[in-house]
Amino acid sequence: MKILLVTPPLTQLNTPYPATCQLQGFLRSRSIDAEQMDLSIELIEKLFTQEQLQRIFQLDFPTKKLSKHSRNLLQQSAFYIQTIEPVMRFLSGRDHTLAQRFSDLGFWPQSHRFPSEDDLEWAFGTLGNHDRATHLCTLFLKDLCDFIREAVDPHFELIRYAESLCLRLPEFAPLQKALQQSPSFIDQLMLEIFAQKIRACNPAVVGFSIPFPGNLYSGLRCAQWLKQAFPEITIVMGGGYVNTELRSITNSTLFDYVDYLTFDDGELPLLRLVEGGEMVRTLYRNDAGEIVRVNMESKENIPFAEMAVLDYDGLLQNRYINLIELTNPMHALWSNGRWNKMMLAHGCYWGKCTFCDGSLDYIRRYEPAPVETIVDRMEAVMRQTGQSGFHFVDEAAPPALLRKLSEEILRRKLTVSYWTNVRFEKSYTPELCYLMAKSGCIAISGGLEVASPRILKMINKGITIETASESMKNFTEAGIMAHAYLMYGFPTETEKETLDSLEVVRGLFANGWLQSAFWHRYAMTAHSPSGLHPESVGAKHLEMAAGTFANNEIPFTTPHEIDLDFYGEGLSLATYNYMQGAGFDLPVTSWFGRKG
Repeated sequence: MKILLVTPPLTQLNTPYPATCQLQGFLRSRSIDAEQMDLSIELIEKLFTQEQLQRIFQLDFPTKKLSKHSRNLLQQSAFYIQTIEPVMRFLSGRDHTLAQRFSDLGFWPQSHRFPSEDDLEWAFGTLGNHDRATHLCTLFLKDLCDFIREAVDPHFELIRYAESLCLRLPEFAPLQKALQQSPSFIDQLMLEIFAQKIRACNPAVVGFSIPFPGNLYSGLRCAQWLKQAFPEITIVMGGGYVNTELRSITNSTLFDYVDYLTFDDGELPLLRLVEGGEMVRTLYRNDAGEIVRVNMESKENIPFAEMAVLDYDGLLQNRYINLIELTNPMHALWSNGRWNKMMLAHGCYWGKCTFCDGSLDYIRRYEPAPVETIVDRMEAVMRQTGQSGFHFVDEAAPPALLRKLSEEILRRKLTVSYWTNVRFEKSYTPELCYLMAKSGCIAISGGLEVASPRILKMINKGITIETASESMKNFTEAGIMAHAYLMYGFPTETEKETLDSLEVVRGLFANGWLQSAFWHRYAMTAHSPSGLHPESVGAKHLEMAAGTFANNEIPFTTPHEIDLDFYGEGLSLATYNYMQGAGFDLPVTSWFGRKG
């Protein structure tokens, strides 16, 4: 029996999302015939060609209703058609000689998105031609995406697809309505690629990994086609979105498209489905039209230390592209570079934050692996991919494990680069940060969350502003870039505390201890301590019937309501400027326009 594992559009385009690699490695280690495809990058490769752009610009769309930006782009369509394939060759690393040409601002058509020459020289200097060219090529593609979204397919984005349809989707009906419409131009391209793979692979089972809301619509479009063209193929769906959003699903309509939903780590549920053993953490619809839940509370799993090495076979031929949307070098890591994604440990060693999904397996079950096993896996992946850069995607990498990892990398005399997520705790001394830098650590990201002592204590982060600042200082002085995840809108947080948080962030940037940051709006989720016990954070659930499809975010009220849209805009604007090295001399209140 053969199984095909699919990542549907759209995830990041610079490197493979690791879920199917992990599953394929495991299944093959159990002598199961498995293949994989990254439909995200394959769609982008097919879309951004001269042939497809010519088709797009010849489509019948209401020109008069287009924005001025799109009309200007349409007038210059010949340039976009002529330039698209050289741009894709450059971004995928097949033609570096174009860097000099593409770094010239005068090469590109005028666009509201393109920066000034002064801004480019500030960001890249006079010799950073390759990154400068990558940045300008990224903006070129973003302009094209704007046009496609306005004129061809309103659901299209460069790194997500139809996400707006799938965010906060308590009922399946809106998504079902979209799926009942004729496939769009983008859908048709995607289905052509998918159909070709199905016919070449001839699988008995197709497994869709749905890590984010922006993968759900495209995954179901493919499943819909599969049900019509090859009804004998078994369709399984799992991944991060399924794990967090669909645990309490009661509407069985989704099973018109898929046969099984699997939850938490997919290795064992898939193995049982393929081999015919007792199902675990699996949902299906029986002949009576009822959803059957099998062993949903099971704690049985494949131990993390016994997991197989990620298997990249089937993805190595893909032409992943590097993108730099913002000139900030830390921020660019997420989209620039073909990083090998791995985990150092399963789950979170802290696992106590009140806003986090701590009741779910991916956080609750902490299992490290011996450091020798981790570095063995790193070396095996490097032999496969030819890439020595790693992004360890742990919820938070334990400091003790990072010390052992650094020592083992140095002992084996490996030359690697890596970055990972951490908690900004006091364990990150100057000595440990220096050791990590010597072993190849170039950057870290961590949750400062709310730079307010009262709120930090309430969210049970286990850190203080002082220890977080000290660890950031130690990282940056060791040459390791630091990114902070920040949060606003936590229950009972006041306007003053929000402004005080920004003041702390301003100081961290001004001191050079923080290079990048991003503000997230707090969401109360069903699987977090704050969602399970809202009174513990001074909140109260709003009475609302549970949805029959996706249930994760919980509406709530708190005695201290503030205008979150207003403050969110100001926080983002201020931090964007701080990342560009600007605005440190301005009072934090200046970033917030007048309300009303």
